[in-house]
Amino acid sequence: MDCVNQFRDALQSHLGPLDLMPIPDGDIHRFYVPSDKQGSLNGWYVLHADGIAFGCFGSWKAGTSHTWSSRKPVDRVEAQLISQRIEQARNQREAEQHQRQQSAAEYAHRLWRDARRADPAHPYLVAKGIRPHALRQAGDVLLVPLTRDGLLVNIQRIKPDGDKRFLFGGMVKGVCSVLGIITSGKPLYLCEGMATGATIFEETGAAVACAMNAGNLLPAAQRLQRQHPDAVLIVAGDDDRMTVGNSGRTAAIKATAALGCGLVFPDWPANAPLTLSDFNDLRQWREANQ
Repeated sequence: MDCVNQFRDALQSHLGPLDLMPIPDGDIHRFYVPSDKQGSLNGWYVLHADGIAFGCFGSWKAGTSHTWSSRKPVDRVEAQLISQRIEQARNQREAEQHQRQQSAAEYAHRLWRDARRADPAHPYLVAKGIRPHALRQAGDVLLVPLTRDGLLVNIQRIKPDGDKRFLFGGMVKGVCSVLGIITSGKPLYLCEGMATGATIFEETGAAVACAMNAGNLLPAAQRLQRQHPDAVLIVAGDDDRMTVGNSGRTAAIKATAALGCGLVFPDWPANAPLTLSDFNDLRQWREANQ
């Protein structure tokens, strides 16, 4: 069918080369997005071939969505049909995402319940020079609890070699992992990764919330500000000096501008290598060069 090939071309123009042929059955389908980790199914699409061919697609991971139609509607009836299908696709996508997140949250609770306290000698903790704090461990994998509004909704798993993965389908936007106790009138640092957060917590004793990545700094900060309006929020940004666009610094500045909170970056000595990008890197480098 021409509409299937045209829709596939639209998918590939936004998401890259795809090894799939869309199914025009009006149901939601998941697929692998080339830029994602192998084995993930973060892509989704819905395609209708009856009447005026119409589809929606996007990525749960990136939070994107796009619409496509084989042609413009010729009358009000066709325009109304497209509007209905957009609403149907939105409902399908949200229901699917909710189910994925619920399943991941249930799995997170089981993993957390059955895990043991993290071993201080775990290779990742040793490599980063941090203590285990409240982390747990399943086999040789560290478990980082991710909460939203105080509820465990996801877990970041860290392998001994430092490879990090969230639970499949788990909620990421707005989640964080908290170290210490958030107190009114006291500093609350918000950073990206757990190693950075543990470093700040160990150095300052202040509460720290780890957002896990640059893209989640602003969503996590917004929720934290609503929950703890009297805490003194300070974004402790990464400084990805060797990355085009410096995503860490850019996201930290954006979050700070939107929220009107404090902002700090690592204070690099003149001889610090450009490969260093966060507060943990800086502490590790200083200790190695004392």
